Amino acid sequence: MFDILFIGLSLSSILLLVALGLAVTYGAMGIINMAHGEMVMLGAYVAVLANIWLGANLLLAIPLAFVVTGALGYAMERMVVRRLYGRLLDTLLATWGIAILLQQAIRLEFGLVFFGLHVEGLGAGLQNVPVPGFLQATLTVFGQELNTYRLFIVAVTVVLTVLTWHVLYRTALGMKVRAIIRNPQMAAACGIDVRQTNSITFALGSGLAGVAGVLMAGFRSVSPDMGATMVVDGFMVVVTGGVGSLLGTVAAAGILGEINALTAITFNEITGRAAVLLVVILVILLKPAGLFSFKGR
Repeated sequence: MFDILFIGLSLSSILLLVALGLAVTYGAMGIINMAHGEMVMLGAYVAVLANIWLGANLLLAIPLAFVVTGALGYAMERMVVRRLYGRLLDTLLATWGIAILLQQAIRLEFGLVFFGLHVEGLGAGLQNVPVPGFLQATLTVFGQELNTYRLFIVAVTVVLTVLTWHVLYRTALGMKVRAIIRNPQMAAACGIDVRQTNSITFALGSGLAGVAGVLMAGFRSVSPDMGATMVVDGFMVVVTGGVGSLLGTVAAAGILGEINALTAITFNEITGRAAVLLVVILVILLKPAGLFSFKGR
């Protein structure tokens, strides 16, 4: 039983990293970023390419993926998203289009296949990232054998969650973000540069998704469409926890991840997904604002 709960905790950790960025960006900007899952995918490919071309292991790929996906998210917000504020469906369609473009760019190796050129690590095939040797062992904790890499995933998630909390509640940037979440018009009237704050927030969320992609690359194959379902899972966590609530996001990720793991191992993966959806529906029916929300949807 302890092993199942631990597996669920590691799955919840990945889900939390994906949902953290969505919780902040959706809460602050009110947009549905359908390309968020592709940030996860790009983070995984950064790990693949860094290993092949730079000889960097998975640990070194984490900060690299954060920078790359964060920069891409910043550019996406500046060039596309900021022109569509207040137009929810237009934003959804635009970011969905960006997601498709990013997937196809990886499949077609950024168009180089048309010139007969191949970039190792890209393409439509599956890629794998080796886990460092010291993370492949097991560790005995209270008499239980635990996978070291899964412990590493949990530890990285805890560190990044604490850092995100610090940014949101102990820095000037976080104060601006929380003000925008509550009332963007009043925040702008008080002198807050809403556009610049949104750009930085979007970049932070994209960077966290990139780190989640690197961690996922350590235990599953990397492919161009691996992030397609992650954005759905992330939004389920945000909806369950409450828009803009960091505590709600953490709690919802833990609850949904454990339910998925327990049900999937007891029955099968499809039943696990169904159980998660059932819980999300019940939360929406009984508490539409989410478990810990201070802002209605």
